[in-house]
Amino acid sequence: MPVRPLVTFPDQRLREIAAPVTLFDDALRRLADDLLDTMRAAPGVGITGPHIGALQRIVVLELPGTVPHTYINPTIIWASDDTLIHEEGSVSMPGVIAPIERPARVHVHYQDLDGTEHTEEADGLRAICHQHEIDQLNGIFWTQRLSPLRRNRVTVRFEKLIRASK
Repeated sequence: MPVRPLVTFPDQRLREIAAPVTLFDDALRRLADDLLDTMRAAPGVGITGPHIGALQRIVVLELPGTVPHTYINPTIIWASDDTLIHEEGSVSMPGVIAPIERPARVHVHYQDLDGTEHTEEADGLRAICHQHEIDQLNGIFWTQRLSPLRRNRVTVRFEKLIRASK
């Protein structure tokens, strides 16, 4: 499947709320395949429809040592009170990362590519990735979880990387 162009920060599409998927067809399967190939090429461990300009509620995760998994219309239905701090970044803002605190465990309700409903319990990195990507589906770019000072530093660092690459 083709690697699609990434939507890069500060494109406003990264701040839009993705629409629920209602049609579970071959086009959705192709989109999931394209997302996986695009994520691997980036490289990354998670990607959403909005990262490639497809404003649909679809997430693909492929954590180290695991097989890829596609989540359609995912929602967090429970989050633990205990938290983790983890370095996060985005395929849409390559080259910069920053620590973000999030719940350590979550339960995620989602549909698979056939529309069958599932619930997954996740902890550690998988829980962090679910929260990060579901934020993106909700129009919350990861830098919005940073303090204003840290967000400014990350943005300036990314702008410098972009200028240096031209």
